[in-house]
Amino acid sequence: MAGFQSAAELGVGFHDEVIAPLVGDIGYAAGLLGWGSDVLGYDTERSTDHGWGPRLAVFVDADQVEPVRKRVEQGLPDTYQGYAVRFGWDQVEPTHHISVSTLGDWLRGQLGFDATQGIELADWAVTPQQQLLGVVAGRVYADDGRLEAVRSALAWYPDQLWRWMLGCQWVRIAQEEAFVQRTHEVGDELGSRVVAARLARDLMRLALLQARTYAPYTKWLGTAFARLDHPDGLDRALAEVVAASNYVERERALVTAYELVARRHNALGITAELDPRPRPYFDRPALVIGADRFADACLGTVTDEDVLKFGRIGAIDQFADSTDVLSNPSAYRRLIGVYR
Repeated sequence: MAGFQSAAELGVGFHDEVIAPLVGDIGYAAGLLGWGSDVLGYDTERSTDHGWGPRLAVFVDADQVEPVRKRVEQGLPDTYQGYAVRFGWDQVEPTHHISVSTLGDWLRGQLGFDATQGIELADWAVTPQQQLLGVVAGRVYADDGRLEAVRSALAWYPDQLWRWMLGCQWVRIAQEEAFVQRTHEVGDELGSRVVAARLARDLMRLALLQARTYAPYTKWLGTAFARLDHPDGLDRALAEVVAASNYVERERALVTAYELVARRHNALGITAELDPRPRPYFDRPALVIGADRFADACLGTVTDEDVLKFGRIGAIDQFADSTDVLSNPSAYRRLIGVYR
């Protein structure tokens, strides 16, 4: 077995040498899409010890699904470049991971709805960003046009929904920014650290929203954030927040981070410019950014009445934090009534 290459790189040859000849001379699309760190391009040699190997999704017309599936089943080799083509993990029995379906059927399994038939505001709001990344982030090996169209449609949120999500993310910060000092004041240093860490995470997610970049689930959130451009030092400030050993250092790092994301907000130009400097929390000895100012400013630019009806709870990633919900379309689609 040669040195490590990413699953996306391995998939180039696997598609060209194995899958394309089996699919034959028909219109189709294929790519490394769906679940896994390899779809996001975050896989390393460590990834190969668990649920990793040649895999991809093949999309054909409905009348070609069964013929192509049969040819794939019968024609797959046992290994490719030293990797087992049929592999399992944990309680998953070894099998190949080459799916053949229509694009619409695959999207219903990945997102919970068929995005080729249009995307409602409620669909956007209830679909976790990790699931959207499973469509738009992976490597495409062949495309007769069907995949490019849906990936383009799902590339980023509609502008009005994005502004609303920005406002709702500022709401989250406004709800807890004063608690770092208050918990410290009553001698709860662990609580102060936990609140500061929560705020650091919310600031990371805010920075990703500001950069129009979908946030992956928890394991890769820091990686995605690190890959943003941080010439202002926001990454260093947030690292100092979670590393701070006392309240003074914690608050100093937090207000630095607050000011940086506030300046990034002003650079977006979507609202009137707001004072990015920290300020006291009313008459209490706590420095905050006054995040409600930014929340109100963002939400004040939302003119779509259907978006405004969603309130201030945010999209699903902004109020739900259960992996069993966010990774399961049949679970999170039950929540679509929140937006209807």
